[in-house]
Amino acid sequence: MAPGPQTAVVLPLLDPGKLSHTGRVDALKALERHAAWIQAQQVHILAALDADAQAALPEGKWSEGIEGELNFACEEVACALKLSGTTAAKRLQVARELDSHYPTTLGLLERGEICYMQAVAVTEACGVLDPLLAAEVEAAVAGKMPGLATGQTRRVLAREIVRADPYGAEERHRKRKRERQMVHYAQVDGMAMWGAILPAEQAARMNQAVDAHAATLPDEGRTLEQKRVDALFDLVVNRTTATSTAGAGGTGSAGEQGSGGRSAAVVQVTVPLDVLIGESEEPAQLKGYGPITAGQAREIAFAEGTIWRRLIIEPKTGMLVKTDPTTYKPTAETERHVIARDGRCTFPTCQMPAHRCDLDHVQPFNHDDPEAGGQTVPENLSPLCRRHHLMKTHHPGWRVTRDPDTGITTWTAPTGHTYTNPPRNYLE
Repeated sequence: MAPGPQTAVVLPLLDPGKLSHTGRVDALKALERHAAWIQAQQVHILAALDADAQAALPEGKWSEGIEGELNFACEEVACALKLSGTTAAKRLQVARELDSHYPTTLGLLERGEICYMQAVAVTEACGVLDPLLAAEVEAAVAGKMPGLATGQTRRVLAREIVRADPYGAEERHRKRKRERQMVHYAQVDGMAMWGAILPAEQAARMNQAVDAHAATLPDEGRTLEQKRVDALFDLVVNRTTATSTAGAGGTGSAGEQGSGGRSAAVVQVTVPLDVLIGESEEPAQLKGYGPITAGQAREIAFAEGTIWRRLIIEPKTGMLVKTDPTTYKPTAETERHVIARDGRCTFPTCQMPAHRCDLDHVQPFNHDDPEAGGQTVPENLSPLCRRHHLMKTHHPGWRVTRDPDTGITTWTAPTGHTYTNPPRNYLE
């Protein structure tokens, strides 16, 4: 049932001590819907408080900065809710935006169909657009949001924003590129954060170069993340010679840059052919990052040394059909196909990149009679991070199926609840 005053009054009946395990999961979902409904009510109140403060401003012409300084709704909210001034100001801004510009998103929140952080994501992502374009983006994502986690919502928003405003996206990218900078600050226990804010395609190449170098280091009891950090330090401080490569993959083409014989890291960009040849400004997809502008994709695709690899997709669904045959062995091609097709661990909400996952048989492989089922073919394989692979294999009650026609993976929990994960869509 949609949350509201009538359903809220019976929430105390959801006594965890009297519920089955399945009932507790259902209760958790009901409470989360009501939490969203309450947050929507807070949005209405916050927007009204902000309007009160605006109406109370002294008459006269003020600059926007002066008006902001005289609007004390932030202080009222901060004191009432025991929040910092920054947090209170953010809550007011989100409420103002939702109430004024995003009624559809606010309605979804009020009905408990999305969470508050998804609503925040809409206001943050669309803040760079004019109201008409922002409304277009909201309309494009509204129907999808109830089935998405917050991180997935942000990725869909990012792609729709590039699609709705490709030239603005290029200009924002150029502006941010001029603002690139190093980041370095202290953390507790004698540690520090060190990195850089830089173009996504450069970050992807650096990330792959670090992975390639980390793979050459001896384990010596180190975890993969420890080796990656040590590899980064080695590359920067000791100036170890290492070669990284970049490439483009796509509905029309894909590629890698390499330098013969040496360890190469691949950066994959999925880009439609019409974008590649400059007849469309649709966004491309940078593996490990998300949507990038058409200009960024063309810059990568036509960089010196780039090699293209074609990916064939189904035009109506955007699903990957197959990769072109290459000189790799069939098992390598199958692995590359599944990783390119799914992109991430196929457990709902998991964001582990597919290239760091295990390739798991959806239907178990029959070691006694391989022809009997569970074959090692793309249709029966899916990438699972180590945690979800172990859960599927060893935790009683978890089951997974994959629809070969739609590519939808369906997970069934021990409680009987089902959760679906749609396939990667190269057209979105």
